[in-house]
Amino acid sequence: MSASLRITEIFYSLQGESRTIGLPTVFVRLTGCPLRCTYCDTEYAFHGGERRSIDDILTQVASYSPRYICVTGGEPLAQPECLTLLRALCDAGYEVSLETSGAMPVADVDPRVSKVVDLKTPASGEQHRNLMENLDHLGANDQVKFVICDRDDYDWARFQVDQHRLPERVGEVLFSPSFEQLPARDLADWIIGDNLPVRFQLQLHKLLWQDAPGH
Repeated sequence: MSASLRITEIFYSLQGESRTIGLPTVFVRLTGCPLRCTYCDTEYAFHGGERRSIDDILTQVASYSPRYICVTGGEPLAQPECLTLLRALCDAGYEVSLETSGAMPVADVDPRVSKVVDLKTPASGEQHRNLMENLDHLGANDQVKFVICDRDDYDWARFQVDQHRLPERVGEVLFSPSFEQLPARDLADWIIGDNLPVRFQLQLHKLLWQDAPGH
């Protein structure tokens, strides 16, 4: 029997953040997440979903003729068979990224996958869930993201960037303002003022579609 996963949705849109922002991408959103971040915008993926075989998932993905695939959630690594799906997508020739909270081990993720690890800031309410040992399994193909809610979050994230020498260890360090919580210009000014070696980003999909389903 083919391995299966619980899937909330599969859709084709523009990548709204990370290194491939703006590129047409197929999103495979897995169901379930053990975290409850204060700013979560995908609570609809906590429960429900549809059990689907990996073969069925690959068939739908292929129907879009995509180049880029993003496996996201929820927390996709909460389902062990996510590792099998990631490997299968890489074997199919796609450029694959994984959006993960950093609360689940990433050591066994296929090295061809670009891991986008979201280190949880204090204002997220889930800082204690960060597995800092995950940083030892990241490299030039990977990215570390911080969602910044306030100045305290920014100072904490800046410390992590320096303490763990993130710009030397990963391909991108991303700072993103929490949508409608922190003015984007404030974060931009802080980054410029401190000359941080990070990439400022806004969530393109929210600017274009205001979190409408399927985007």
